[in-house]
Amino acid sequence: MKIAILTTQTPHHAFFVREIANRFRQVQVVCESRGLRAPFETSHPLEAVRDAFERDVWFQGGDPVLGDFVPSITVDSMNSAEGVKALANLRPDVAIVFGTGRLSPAVLDNGLACFLNLHGGDPEEYRGLDTHLWAIYHSDFDGLVTTLHKVNATLDDGDICLQENVPVSTGMRLHELRRANAVTCVRLAVAALSSIEVQGNVPCRKQRRAGRYYSFMPSQLKEICRKRFENHTDSLVLPAAADGAFR
Repeated sequence: MKIAILTTQTPHHAFFVREIANRFRQVQVVCESRGLRAPFETSHPLEAVRDAFERDVWFQGGDPVLGDFVPSITVDSMNSAEGVKALANLRPDVAIVFGTGRLSPAVLDNGLACFLNLHGGDPEEYRGLDTHLWAIYHSDFDGLVTTLHKVNATLDDGDICLQENVPVSTGMRLHELRRANAVTCVRLAVAALSSIEVQGNVPCRKQRRAGRYYSFMPSQLKEICRKRFENHTDSLVLPAAADGAFR
């Protein structure tokens, strides 16, 4: 089974690629280099702390590139002619999207039997960008879930295959949340790919409703999220289940 991962260069995406490559033989990556940009300020100091934390936990402080783990092709955009051609040339059996921009019909209409997306949230409640942060902003801590769904032409609208709560533990800081989500993404992807490898498919269900669309979160709101999340985790009594198997 040939697997293509469409993603970007970040510590948590490098971790994801490494873990999938450790479990499946034929994995290749198409890396999108030009990310979306908001027309307002979105950066927050916690992001640098988060990146350093992830590099320390997963890579002993190193900063690996995706190509350290599997063959990797870098394109400006998945929707560019170069991006469409790169995916077509790989001829994968399964493609998993993790963190690219919205894909064009030219990317989606390429004959792939299974096209999956990892969405950091419940698309029946939150679609779009920064969805875990928006759940925290609304004090919806039950909304901290990750979803693996099929990709279709409507953003975050495809049939839901697997869904899992992101483990949140007592005293957890907001810069640790992306690590917990990435570990959850690995579990979902491994389960789905194993099902496809053995049975030829992964069971899915239609979405019951379309969640609200969210765009980038401004910097000022991220500080509100940090305080709300950490007030919440400081109030927890029982720790979340351990995830040391994916350290």
